[in-house]
Amino acid sequence: MSSVVNGKRGDTKTDARKDSIPLIDPARKMLDMHRLKMGNPAAGVMFPTKNGTPLSLHNLYWDYIRPVLERCAECKASKLEHAEADHEYQRDASRAVWRGWHAFRRGLATNLHDLGVDDLTIQRILRHSDVNTTRKCYIKTRPPLVVNAMAQLEALVATETVQ
Repeated sequence: MSSVVNGKRGDTKTDARKDSIPLIDPARKMLDMHRLKMGNPAAGVMFPTKNGTPLSLHNLYWDYIRPVLERCAECKASKLEHAEADHEYQRDASRAVWRGWHAFRRGLATNLHDLGVDDLTIQRILRHSDVNTTRKCYIKTRPPLVVNAMAQLEALVATETVQ
């Protein structure tokens, strides 16, 4: 078992990182389809580049994700393709704002916590060696009063927008 950081393969930081990763069924099905598309390999890099090297998440963001998220509100061209446009670039506010790869793990931990999953189980899912890391850096609690207040505001805005 190895890790890939910035497209370079190496040892994992901790033994816990060598453990299997629990998956929900839709993710497992997508990965099974990917494996079949790749020729059903028994070993090697799960997400290789065209020349067989490990995929770099940095390059994935810059080459594929960023151009989709940074579209012009007027012409829908990516920011990179906008130089020839006859108007000034204005980012489409309906597109998500990139928060980085780490945000996924934080969001997973927070959502599992909101579902009532105990901290030790979340620690195991994220493969942290210390539950305090999970609690301090990954689980972001949302007090019920805050969640309810935002839901009320959302409902009010939705009804005002419809009218």
